Amino acid sequence: MSCAGPRWSVPLITAVPYALLAILAAVTVAVKWSAGRSLLIDLALCALAAAWMLWVFTLHPAWRERAAVMAVFFTVLIVIMAILVVRDPWFGFFAPAGYIYAFRVLRWPWQQAGVAAVAMVAGTAQAYGVDKATPSGLITYAAVLATNVLPMCGFAWFARRGAQQNDERKRALEEAREANRRLEATLAENTVLHEQLLVQARQAGVHDERQRMAREIHDTLAQGLTGIITQLHAAEHAGDDPADRQRHIEAATRLAAESLSEARRSVHALRPEPLRTARLGEALASVAGRWSALHEIPVQVTTTGTARPMRPEAEVALLRIAQEALANVAKHARATRVGVTLSYMDHEVALDVRDDGSGFDPARLGDGPVAAHLGFGLVAMRQRMEGLAGTLQVESEPGAGTGISARVPAERAEASA
Repeated sequence: MSCAGPRWSVPLITAVPYALLAILAAVTVAVKWSAGRSLLIDLALCALAAAWMLWVFTLHPAWRERAAVMAVFFTVLIVIMAILVVRDPWFGFFAPAGYIYAFRVLRWPWQQAGVAAVAMVAGTAQAYGVDKATPSGLITYAAVLATNVLPMCGFAWFARRGAQQNDERKRALEEAREANRRLEATLAENTVLHEQLLVQARQAGVHDERQRMAREIHDTLAQGLTGIITQLHAAEHAGDDPADRQRHIEAATRLAAESLSEARRSVHALRPEPLRTARLGEALASVAGRWSALHEIPVQVTTTGTARPMRPEAEVALLRIAQEALANVAKHARATRVGVTLSYMDHEVALDVRDDGSGFDPARLGDGPVAAHLGFGLVAMRQRMEGLAGTLQVESEPGAGTGISARVPAERAEASA
């Protein structure tokens, strides 16, 4: 690669060699004319050098990018320059033109050799008066050549390194610009994706809220209305026993009041009423006690492990699952006793609801209206657990009762903040 300079250096490179050659030709005429010496060969060599530079370099700028043509051009010019120096030492002042061409037209590593050749011609001119027939003269001549060659070759090497570093800086700058362009494009794409994600998140939020409301309605109003209907049916079949009929009517009235309270609460808050003033274990005991008194089925509530605060959504989910399980027992199981166990373990909290009722076949949840109601309740339970990275297991078989086990990670209330 040639050492091309800035744009302003092109006219200088083109003009300086001709100016130097013209000045040196004039000096030659002045010196030799007064001495009566022949000028023919010197002027012919000067004309040849000028014509060679004009034809190959000046008039054909496209040839400057052809390495082989420039190598021939420089070699011929150095030969002419060496002949002129041998004949007239003052032509050593033409060396700057040789250096200009060496740096301009030669590619690395041939540039180094070209610079050395020009330096040797310049050194020969400087040592013109040295007697080269003696050892001391040869040593002096060699020293003069070294004084010219070594610094100029060193300068050429440093110039080469500077050009490489400059090219590397240009490449790094261009790569940085390209990286910035790609980054801007990526940021634009990310902006579009972010907007799409926001839309999807809003849609997902609407979908989740609909599912949550469906579960809330099922866990509160649907269960309450089911209990009211059950109590009213029982009142219709109470026969001639006014006290029994009144008891069922009062139970239906109480369920209606609780359902109304839950409906109002669902509008204003998400947290169930039993959890507003009590811990989960106490809330389960309260819910189970009211359920037992309403349905006259004994319930044993047990808490194991060390009770600790949980995420509100986890407490709500476990309480709702207990309510759903108890509602299913009252409506379908014909059980004589129920056990509710809340277990605080190292890494999870478990809720188990078991009864000794008639049980069912989990593989046939889609058969009949009763199975369909159970299926919807289990789906709601599983959705609650999946939303909390928890699990739900159902164990049952006809005649052997039913067990429902819900487990959630034991994350403290502070961790959900």
